This record gives sequence, structure tokens and C-alpha cells, in this order.
Amino acid sequence: MAATVNSLLEQCGYAHDDIKRRVAQVWYEIFEGPDRFYWENETGLGYVMDTGNHDVRTEGMSYAMMLAVQYDRRDVFDKLWGWAMRYMYMPQGHHAHYFAWSVRPDGVPNSAGPAPDGEEYFAMALFLASRRWGDGEGIYAYSKRAKELLRYCVHKGEPERGADFAGEPMWNRENKLIKFVPETEWTDPSYHLPHFYEVFAEESDEEDREFWKAAARASREYLIQACDETTGLNPEYSNYDGSPHISERGHWNFYSDAYRTAGNIGLDAAWCEPVAELCDRVAALQQFFLTHDRTSIYAVDGKALDETVLHPVGFIAATAEGSLASWYSNASDARNNARIWVNMFWNTPMRVGSRRYYDNFLYAFAMLALSGEYRCSW
Repeated sequence: MAATVNSLLEQCGYAHDDIKRRVAQVWYEIFEGPDRFYWENETGLGYVMDTGNHDVRTEGMSYAMMLAVQYDRRDVFDKLWGWAMRYMYMPQGHHAHYFAWSVRPDGVPNSAGPAPDGEEYFAMALFLASRRWGDGEGIYAYSKRAKELLRYCVHKGEPERGADFAGEPMWNRENKLIKFVPETEWTDPSYHLPHFYEVFAEESDEEDREFWKAAARASREYLIQACDETTGLNPEYSNYDGSPHISERGHWNFYSDAYRTAGNIGLDAAWCEPVAELCDRVAALQQFFLTHDRTSIYAVDGKALDETVLHPVGFIAATAEGSLASWYSNASDARNNARIWVNMFWNTPMRVGSRRYYDNFLYAFAMLALSGEYRCSW
């Protein structure tokens, strides 16, 4: 797994030292500055808060752990993982060995259910921590904890494994696609991280390595279907065939969660091999939003809705990160459009205010990926 692009920012003309300063600024803004959303409690453990919803989420905790390993900050990584294990890990009950997706900053759970995007990021961050720093003891035996977590994600509900594996898996074992939550049989396109699954295929239990190789292939094939061929748009939630999941919950348009998909496709192209159809989907998305109102919400077919983007900075960041894929598209003007999005991102400041949490995480991942600093090995 070798990156195909070292630094797309440098290829677009930005100076190496300027890029390094911007990468360092991202860490400062999230973890140290006056607009940070990382805090430590009286026991010295650390957490990040969703500043728009005033809770601590497995999404944010696992994102922050990923940033900590990328920035080589083992001290912060261990504080975050310690907090997650103390306040989010569920040792018993129907969802035993998963993590409560939403918890109050004082550690009181808001939910007794998990969200699989948190679990997959936890596992990935732990494997990368092991690669970068080696394993510690107890909960800081990173690779051991990651393997254990993935074991439950795949094998829960298998009767032959006994009561400890009661419940539902986070992946559908037949089609190898990640679920929205364990109890559902539909998915979220932005949860699909085939580049993570390639690492899982190297690091997980031996018995599950073929599963993860198949999951990587299945997710790439699924994403081709979930991203509209003409607009490049994908729904927030979808059925396993990629079509929008229509229910009373809403979420079948290109909105909030959906912005992450282009960035994920970009990082997959950088870590692994660009997939032609996915590169074309991101190129279509970038072209669409260069000719349409970027403040509007859209249906997957490109119909504008009477709603406004809630996370404009995150949307720009993730779409720009997708340039790591669209750079390789043969679509007309794809490479020029990729440069436009990279430039747009570079000239967009990080967000301030109550909604800064989600936007600035996507911004951080885009800055690392486009600078060539979002790595799976050292």
C-alpha cells in the first residue's frame, strides 16, 4: 500500500514550508487554541466534544485518535483511548464489546447503542498506533484491542461462539458491507473505507483476513453504485445496492454525512490504487459543484432543495480531498477542476463557532491527505 501522490498541495504549487505550517496549525486549532474542542478531565484523560450537539461521540473520539497517531502524539492518543474505554466501552449487555456512540462530557451515556463508523476508526487508529509506537500494556496493547474489536464486529451473532458474542455484527457477513447500525440492513456511503479494510486484512485475526480483502472489494463496488454517475452525488443513507434509503428518518439526499465520501475515495486512491470509476465519480462531483450553488442541498439526481448546507467548510475540505482520486480521472477538465478545489480548500479558513467540530475534523483530514502526511505506515 504505497501512496500514488506524495503531496498534491506541492504539485499544485504550494511551498513545502507553507504546507508544514498549515499542517501544524490544524493541530493547534483543534487541540490547543482558543477554539479547540479537546479537553482533559480531572483524571488527566482527554475527550473531544461535538460543539454543535454538546456531547462526546465515538465518531469524534476515533477521529481525534487518528489525528494523534498521524501527528505522532502518543500522549494525547492514550488520553483519548483511556477516556473512550472508561466511559464509552460497553462490557456487557446486548451491545457488549462495542462503544456507546454518544456520551455526555461527564461520562454519562446518552445512548446504549453503537455507530459502526466509530468502531472502524477506533480499530484503524489502534493498528496504526501499534505500527508507529509498538504495543503497550493493558488497554494500550493497541493491536490486541483492535483485533478484539474487529472480531466482535464480524462475528457477533454466530451461535457457535457462545453468549459473549450475542447481538448483531457491524458488517453484513454475506455481502461484506458495513451497516448503518448493527440492527439495520442498510448502510451509509461515508462509512465505507476500503483503504482501512486493506490494513485490516494485514493486521486482523488470521481467520478474518480474507473477509477484509473481500470487504474492500465490496465497498469499492458499492461506492460506484452509490455515487451518481452524472452528478457524483451520494445519499447520506443508502440501501445495499447504492440507492437512497427512503424512510421516516430522512437522510436520502446529499447532506452532512455524505460529504465525507469523496474524501474517503481520495484517500483510498492515495493509499491503494485509483479505481477508474470512482475517480470519475469524484470528478463528476467536483464539476457539478463548480456549476451549481454550493450553499444548497441537493437530491442525488442534482435537484436543488430548499435547504442550506450545515457544514460548508467540511464540504469544501472533503470535496477537495477527493482530488486525490479525480486527479486520475480521464473526464474532461478533471485535473484542472481538481486544482480548483485544492486552491479553494487552501484559501478556506478553519471554522469557528458552534459547528466547528465536524467541519474542522474534515478539514484536518483533508490537510493531511493533500499534504501527503496522512499515512498508514512509517
